[in-house]
Amino acid sequence: MVLWGMAHGTSDIERGVDIPIVFDGISDDLVLVDQSARAVNIRVLGTRAALRDVGPGKMEYRIDVSGAQRGEAVYEIDPGRIEEQLPNGARIVSRSPASLELKFARRGRKSIRVRADIVGEPAEGYNVAWVEVDPPYVWLSGDRREVVSMREAITEPLEIRGVKESLDRDLRLALPNHVWMEEARPVKVRVQVDEIPKRGGRR
Repeated sequence: MVLWGMAHGTSDIERGVDIPIVFDGISDDLVLVDQSARAVNIRVLGTRAALRDVGPGKMEYRIDVSGAQRGEAVYEIDPGRIEEQLPNGARIVSRSPASLELKFARRGRKSIRVRADIVGEPAEGYNVAWVEVDPPYVWLSGDRREVVSMREAITEPLEIRGVKESLDRDLRLALPNHVWMEEARPVKVRVQVDEIPKRGGRR
């Protein structure tokens, strides 16, 4: 059994691993809006003991994009920078992709009004007296074309169908891709629901 365990631990096996891609040095005036892959997939050959330290969360592939400009760019994947992260007894059999295509856009920012997306109507005999959002305005950053074209920032839907009381919720903004709040925080929405006064009967 001891000899079997030793042989089992030293026999070579092959394993597929996805290595996340991390970008360094993105200019403050650029936004990464598209990339052909988010991870480098490698096939690794090695002993079971060596491959114990090969897996998600233990490796990453970093790309320096400090010289990038607006438009498209291609970066070759260097297998040597992956191999240097592998333990002794492991080697790369294949990798995919061989290169990475990126697209950068100009970055813009804008202060924009926030509107709550209220869905439905309260219960019969009740109405919405007012809706309050906090903050009423937010600073957005991201792809300049998207940011400049926006007239308001809308929250995720808030369902009030059939309610008989006021609501307080923390909601996220429904933003386009590559646009984000500069101050990451939920938007507080308060919907004041009042009972409609009943009319007096005839005397």
